[in-house]
Amino acid sequence: MERGILELVDTESLVSANHLLRKINAAVDFSKIYAMVEPLYCAHNGRPSIDPVVLFKMVLIQHLYGVFALFRTT
Repeated sequence: MERGILELVDTESLVSANHLLRKINAAVDFSKIYAMVEPLYCAHNGRPSIDPVVLFKMVLIQHLYGVFALFRTT
């Protein structure tokens, strides 16, 4: 790669419009997860949480594509 060259990439163009994950994202209302997990979080103390929807999507992708953690804590 040459130095001084800037390449702009549209991330939306990297994944096809009919990809499975795009279809799932269009069909599922992930906003309901917030109401489900709200009692588990405290708004007054502790550090900011990771977005629960992001966590859910990560686990969903792991199951769909067979991605497993390399390290287990048992």
